[in-house]
Amino acid sequence: MLIQVDIVSAERDIWSGQATMVFAPGEMGELGIAPRHAPLLTRLVPGEVRVRDENDEDTSYFISGGILEIQPHHVTVLADTAIRAEDLDEAEALEARRRAEETMADRRSEMDYARAEAELAEMAAMLETIKKIRNRKR
Repeated sequence: MLIQVDIVSAERDIWSGQATMVFAPGEMGELGIAPRHAPLLTRLVPGEVRVRDENDEDTSYFISGGILEIQPHHVTVLADTAIRAEDLDEAEALEARRRAEETMADRRSEMDYARAEAELAEMAAMLETIKKIRNRKR
C-alpha cells in the first residue's frame, strides 16, 4: 500500500510521488507516517524528512521547519525551505553556524541575537542531517 507525498517550499515544489513510509521531524519528535495514518496537522522543526519508496530505498530532504498535513492517503510537507540531501553543503553550513555564533557573542541587539539563535539551530539541524545520511551510507 502506498501514500501520496508532496514536499513543497515557499520557493517551489521539491518532490511529489508515492511512498510506503515518510519520516518527519515533528515538534514533539520524529513522526513515522504510513498509508492510512490518522489525520494530523503539526508543526515541523528543522531536520530531515525521509521518504521510503516501494523498493525500500530512502530519499532525504533537509527542511528548515514548516507544517505537516497528514491524511489517510496523502502527506503534505509545507516547508519554509527544503533542500535535497545530496545538495547540502557541509562547509557552507559550518560557516553559517560560525557566523551565527559570532553574532550571538557580539549581542548588539535582541533582534540580531534572536535571528542568530534561529540560524544556529537550523545549521545544527542541517549538520545533524548530513551526519545521519553519511552514517546510513556506510
